Amino acid sequence: MDSTFTIILGIVAILFPLLVGRLVWKRYDRYFGRNDEAYMDTLEYFLKKIGLTILVAFILLWLGMAVVFNGSAS
Repeated sequence: MDSTFTIILGIVAILFPLLVGRLVWKRYDRYFGRNDEAYMDTLEYFLKKIGLTILVAFILLWLGMAVVFNGSAS
């Protein structure tokens, strides 16, 4: 794989999980908030929200880096 293409793909693989993580963070309330302000202000809710966001971002980062480094090995 060309080194320029590898660099561009690596940058995309790093930025994409950040963008998706931001979308997960913003839309978590819509899917799991239950429109209950008292529940949404609890520590349990916040930990679930941050945990899911980190999990999704990490999985996408892992997959992106696997694609970049698998392609650049040859």
